[in-house]
Amino acid sequence: MKSITPVFWLSMALVMVFIIWGAFFPANVEHVLGIVDTYISNTFGWFYLLVTTAFVLVALFLIFGPYGKIKLGKPDEKPDYSYFTWFAFLFTAGMGVGLVFYGVTEPVTHYYSPPSAEPETIAAAEESMQYTLFHWGLHPWSTYAVLALALAYFKFRHRAPALISSTFAPLFGDRVKGPLGIAIDTLAVFATVFGIATSLGLGATQITAGLSFTFDGIENTLTTNLIVILIVTVLFILSATTGINKGIRYLSWANVVLAIALMLFVFVLGSSVQMIESFTTTIGNYIQNLPSMTLNMNAFTGEREFLNAWTLFYWAWWIGWSPFVGTFIARVSRGRTIREFVIGVTAVPVVFSALWFSIFGVAGLEMDAAQGGIIHQLMNELGNEVALFAFLESQPMAAVVIGVAVLLIASFFITSADSGTFVLSMLTTGGKLNPGIGIKAVWGIILASIAAVLLWSGGLTALQMAMLISAFPFAILMVLMCVSLIKALRSEHGIITIEKRQRQHDPQFREKQQKELKKMREGFKETLPDATEDRDL
Repeated sequence: MKSITPVFWLSMALVMVFIIWGAFFPANVEHVLGIVDTYISNTFGWFYLLVTTAFVLVALFLIFGPYGKIKLGKPDEKPDYSYFTWFAFLFTAGMGVGLVFYGVTEPVTHYYSPPSAEPETIAAAEESMQYTLFHWGLHPWSTYAVLALALAYFKFRHRAPALISSTFAPLFGDRVKGPLGIAIDTLAVFATVFGIATSLGLGATQITAGLSFTFDGIENTLTTNLIVILIVTVLFILSATTGINKGIRYLSWANVVLAIALMLFVFVLGSSVQMIESFTTTIGNYIQNLPSMTLNMNAFTGEREFLNAWTLFYWAWWIGWSPFVGTFIARVSRGRTIREFVIGVTAVPVVFSALWFSIFGVAGLEMDAAQGGIIHQLMNELGNEVALFAFLESQPMAAVVIGVAVLLIASFFITSADSGTFVLSMLTTGGKLNPGIGIKAVWGIILASIAAVLLWSGGLTALQMAMLISAFPFAILMVLMCVSLIKALRSEHGIITIEKRQRQHDPQFREKQQKELKKMREGFKETLPDATEDRDL
């Protein structure tokens, strides 16, 4: 605990002020934050659309541009983890639990309330799948990718502290070591705390609702929610004490295996051909309509309900989650090339998400239609969290399958919370790659306490809105981060190019270029954050 930085105390003070406000005056918090949130969505919605589009373009440039062969580490360094483990980490930290939660819920919701098609028609079903993939496709993963790449590049290639502020050194120089850097890292911690605490609260309500809906004797009450939070907290703190190479790693493997098993179960027993055709059709519609979906603000129709409630909400949500997810992805990506990294973080999850929603979306829509809209009715009566369980209840061996689903949801939440405490500990201990058990336990208890207090006071919605609001200034920081990253890559690529030419030409050329190369190296080094002596390297 000796290595705790001012970021810890500052972010803790801000979070505590908000939590006290939310615990004692939840209605006032929701009212005030609701006004701010609505204002940002209506006034700066275009900014979210342009920013997330820019992240997609930056990701594509990094894949096809000249910097793809630069390695996130020493030139001869090998990746720390196999592809399977690496992808398991991506889903664990990224959105695994979201896929489980929204696999049935979102396609069914869009079917009854599509953005433009006539509700409850074939066109609405097609549009619902298209927009579901849009919300879970290239935009969120590109947002994660650019932040994670910046962190991994400066940390593993140039030995900078694993802090968000370190990525701004090429733009702001030594100022990132002062109040500016503390402010940047504090904002990242603020967004991360609210994002994870909200997920703990929402996760507890989903698990409780699922158990209550399926099994007699389990009531959907605040007490049950608090018991679930307590159990999950104990489990993820125990997992956190084992470190990233044991607890998170093994649980991530289990998550992927369980998720694939559940997906295959639904695929085999469902309309398999229809699901495959839906997969290819949705991919085609997604690619064909990506530009119009990406930039459409409904400026001429004036209909903003779907845009505000779904697209802009998601874009702010992914930006708000990016400090947590991006930092964790960066931590487990040493040894990858830039091209390999960006393809792995964008293309693979998008394809998997398309497959997941094609299977669960089609199966959910078919069951809903066959039973007279039962899933949609239950969602309106009991909440979106029951959609998956209502669907699984109609499957063979329903009790067993629902048990697996609950286990999968719980496991995803445990690993997400475990990853979150890991990231928060890194950000508040000066960027340590392997922070101590004590600081991780402290953050775990804080996160669980926040979720419990706000569930008790009814202020969980306020917590969610706070994270969405914090996403706005962080989006501006991410734009500057992209500029900083490209600036550093361009400088280093110039050095690498001259070094390569120097090796290929005669001694006279090498002598002539030596001074220029020395100057470039010194100039580039001055723009980088200070290197650290990290025993983990």
